[in-house]
Amino acid sequence: MNDGLRTGSVPLFLASVTSAEEARTALDCGASIIDCKDPQKGALGALRGSQIEAIVRAVAGKVLVSATTGDLPNDAALMVNAAARVAATGADIVKVGFFDSKDAAAAIAALGSADLGRARLVAVLMADRNPNLAIVRQLAAAGFAGVMLDTADKAAGALPDVLDNKALAAFIFEARAHNLACGLAGSLRRHHIAGLVALQPDIIGFRGALCDGGRTNALDGARVRGVRESLDAAIAAVQPVNRILAKRSVA
Repeated sequence: MNDGLRTGSVPLFLASVTSAEEARTALDCGASIIDCKDPQKGALGALRGSQIEAIVRAVAGKVLVSATTGDLPNDAALMVNAAARVAATGADIVKVGFFDSKDAAAAIAALGSADLGRARLVAVLMADRNPNLAIVRQLAAAGFAGVMLDTADKAAGALPDVLDNKALAAFIFEARAHNLACGLAGSLRRHHIAGLVALQPDIIGFRGALCDGGRTNALDGARVRGVRESLDAAIAAVQPVNRILAKRSVA
């Protein structure tokens, strides 16, 4: 499934926000996906439904809106109810976290069968919880649109500190092999951008790098613009290489 999420070599810039005001700032400063999240409540802390609805109204269809369901255990009924609540807000994407990917089959199947209207499901696996990539096949079979890597413990380092490029590339390959959009997030900073863009994920997500003083502080427009500029520079750097490789493959 594509639905605007699978981009190939030009990653979408996902910016996590906590309010309509932050959403407008992120949108004005170049974010490609507005992600609704409450960092005070954990790695995937959920905002209230009314807060997500306000963000959806502020974005007004200009870009995709995603929203997290919270830091939940692998309880099928609990996860389906949370996903349904988020889908009812008008968010385009419902992000569901699997903090233990080794015991998720029942929850994945239940989520795939749930009536979420037009909302699409994106799973979030925790890189610092030893995720099992076999789950990717299950997600694809259940009808998920994508899968992301994130980190559960924000104090333990950024995603590239937890998994090396070989492991990240293996994750991206597995997602692409099953026609899922793939995303990378987890305490990322501007200096990580060039290396991650070179791996060609579909989505790269940020929160802390966009804030003045940490992920629980307010979004700062200058920092959002800085990330956008770094992404654009990194994308421009890899595109000539992609064109050369494309010509060689045709030849």
